[in-house]
Amino acid sequence: MTEKTPQLILAPIRGITDCHFRSLFQRHFPGFDSALAPFVNPQRHSNFQPKQLKDLLPEENREMVVVPQFLHTDPDDFLILAGRLLDLGYTQVNWNLGCPAHMVTRKKRGSGLLPHPDLILAFLDQVMPRLPMKLSIKTRLGLEEKEELLHLLPRLDDYPLEEIIIHGRLGRQMYRGEADREAFALCLEQSRHPIVYNGDINSVLIFQELQEQFPTIDRWMIGRGALANPFLPGEIKGLEVPDRLERLERFHRELYHCYQEMLSGPTHLLGRMKQLWIYLSASFPPQQKTWKKIKKCHTEVQYQQVIESLFSAKK
Repeated sequence: MTEKTPQLILAPIRGITDCHFRSLFQRHFPGFDSALAPFVNPQRHSNFQPKQLKDLLPEENREMVVVPQFLHTDPDDFLILAGRLLDLGYTQVNWNLGCPAHMVTRKKRGSGLLPHPDLILAFLDQVMPRLPMKLSIKTRLGLEEKEELLHLLPRLDDYPLEEIIIHGRLGRQMYRGEADREAFALCLEQSRHPIVYNGDINSVLIFQELQEQFPTIDRWMIGRGALANPFLPGEIKGLEVPDRLERLERFHRELYHCYQEMLSGPTHLLGRMKQLWIYLSASFPPQQKTWKKIKKCHTEVQYQQVIESLFSAKK
């Protein structure tokens, strides 16, 4: 019996995985089958002009399949945005019940909505009958307690969701600690929907352990692990990728030039690149020493000198 090839999804990481990053990543590093875009900022009673949806415009997303993500809690505004994206050709959207940022959760959005299951179900009652496309949900185990999701999941069986992506942490944890595999296993028992695993897939070995522990899962979401090692998705699928260092260098160069043209001034440019290097520095050990060098750069000249030395040292 042939083993089923795992389906890999690029996780949404705000400030990093925009359309330019997604396209260049897919062009240089094999393995991902699709991506979940960072959430669209909620706008009340907005028809969402092209400028507001620039990350999701079809001409900017030709390299890989992308699913848009919403953070909305107002059904009417959610449906307006869904209609705009339907016009752009999208057939599926994702509802974010996982964002752990305090500025989001205090508004009862993201994982801040998980302690309020009746609000979640009331929202779905209003949206699902009128939604002209498929809906998936990305969530955490809860905001404060993992029982929040455990109690919610059986109630979600009443809705025709495409899938539920579960990140095995609480909202209050942010990204601290390890993903809770035991809690994820309990979630599997509480839902009839297809479930996607998300959390701490940082190596092929860890992925294989997860596959063995959760044999019914065939869709996996990877975020920080792929930023730290862009070759990880391909390694998981057993793909041979030649000229790794040259490929990584070309990816960085093209991404840098892309943002250099887009962003105004070195402060914005270096700020955007440093966001990536928080993770990518793991590919240039010792990680902390590499990150400190990049963090100290305040001009494009300094930055380029540090990057050149990093790649030269690896050669």
